[in-house]
Amino acid sequence: MSIGLAIGLIVAAAVVAGALFFFIGMTYRKNVAEKQIGSAEQEANKIVSEAMKTAEAKKKEAILEGKDEIHRLRNESEKELADRRREVQRQERRIQQKEENLDKKMNNLEIKEEKAAKKLKEAEAKVAEVEQVKKSQFEMLERISGYTAEQAKAYLLEQLDNELNHEKSVKILEYEEQLKDESEKLARKIISLSIQRLAAEQVSEATVSVVALPNDEMKGRIIGREGRNIRAIENATGVDLIIDDTPEAITLSSFEPVRREIARVALEKLISDGRIHPARIEEMIDKARREVNQKIKQAGERAVLDTGIRGIHPELVKLLGKLRYRTSYGQNVLDHSLEVAYISGMIASELGLDPTIAKRAGLLHDIGKALDHEMEGSHVELGVEVCRKYKESDAVIHAIHAHHGDVEAKTVVACIVQAADAISAARPGARRENLENYIKRLQKLEEVASSFKGVESSYAIQAGREVRIMVKPESVKDERMVPLAREICKKIEEDLEYPGQIKVNIIRESRAVEFAK
Repeated sequence: MSIGLAIGLIVAAAVVAGALFFFIGMTYRKNVAEKQIGSAEQEANKIVSEAMKTAEAKKKEAILEGKDEIHRLRNESEKELADRRREVQRQERRIQQKEENLDKKMNNLEIKEEKAAKKLKEAEAKVAEVEQVKKSQFEMLERISGYTAEQAKAYLLEQLDNELNHEKSVKILEYEEQLKDESEKLARKIISLSIQRLAAEQVSEATVSVVALPNDEMKGRIIGREGRNIRAIENATGVDLIIDDTPEAITLSSFEPVRREIARVALEKLISDGRIHPARIEEMIDKARREVNQKIKQAGERAVLDTGIRGIHPELVKLLGKLRYRTSYGQNVLDHSLEVAYISGMIASELGLDPTIAKRAGLLHDIGKALDHEMEGSHVELGVEVCRKYKESDAVIHAIHAHHGDVEAKTVVACIVQAADAISAARPGARRENLENYIKRLQKLEEVASSFKGVESSYAIQAGREVRIMVKPESVKDERMVPLAREICKKIEEDLEYPGQIKVNIIRESRAVEFAK
């Protein structure tokens, strides 16, 4: 037997043995599985049987519980239904009682309406009777008094008006006295403290400047050949040069202080340089103009620093500097503005307010005077316009607008600036007024006072600080005195411009004159 055949037989035997082993294993496993399935089916049938028995018992139990619950709910619903029936019956009885009461009330109301209608007819009859009696009484009163009803009414109204005027005057006097006792004391204290804290010198500004000369020969050099030098100076500066017999001096005259200052500085430079001819004159005037502009800027910055105010626009600072060369009734406007700023800040502090806004408004209140020589409009309008242009606050703009009464002062700051402006302008020696304007103001004051009915004569005294008014005693009664004084004050405030305040003093007296012979 060969080796290959032997190996084949061995392999075949192994395959047969494996197949036999696999078959036997599969048969054994099948039998075991069938036994397990059978026992599982028996167990399942047993569980199902027990579950059916349990379900049947629970079903019976649930049916019994449901029947009990249904019985209980039925009892409860029947009880609730019985309660509701009883409640409905009670409500029906109450409604029935209310209907009966309502019927009784309706019957009573009808009876009362009949009685009221009867009484109304009786009242109308009595009213007619009263009207008739009243008419007959009026006729009788008219015959007895000699007045018609309208005349008697007018007479009574006149008497009542007189009584009310008297009472009104008495009340006004009482309130005025009370307010004077309180407000004048406080006002004097605040204003006196503010003025005492501010020491400012008062020097009236002039409209001329005097330039000193080294010698009288310099006058001829300034005049020049055929006057060409002096004409060049006057044409370039707009200032009049007055050369007279005053030794070693030339007078510069102009109502425009900036131009006068430029001319003064230029003339001093020309005198110092010694070369005086038209070309040199123009050069020196340009230098003087730049120098004066620098001084204007420095003056504005100095004013802002002195008052401690921050955030003012540079253009407004330049305009403040220009006020150094502006005057009002001889008072330097920048000095006046600084004084108003200081006084406003002090008054605001005394009143417990923020002094910063008050000082700012006081410093800028006359800013328009730096522009009124160059633009159309009053200095108040120009000041409001330029401050609005450079974004000043509404409080400052309103104070500027109201400081001369062009608009009604609606803020405390505006009132403070008004008061500070009046204090600064009314200081003795602060301002000067020419004789013609002074006389016109006094005449106008007397005319306003004499324009009222019942005024016999009026006299302006104490340099226009007081007006004394004589009234006719037969035309103006005592109770009319106080209202008349207030009306005259209001008229003066509306029609006149004046520094400080004016006292209105009304005098009424009755005289009886007889001669013994």
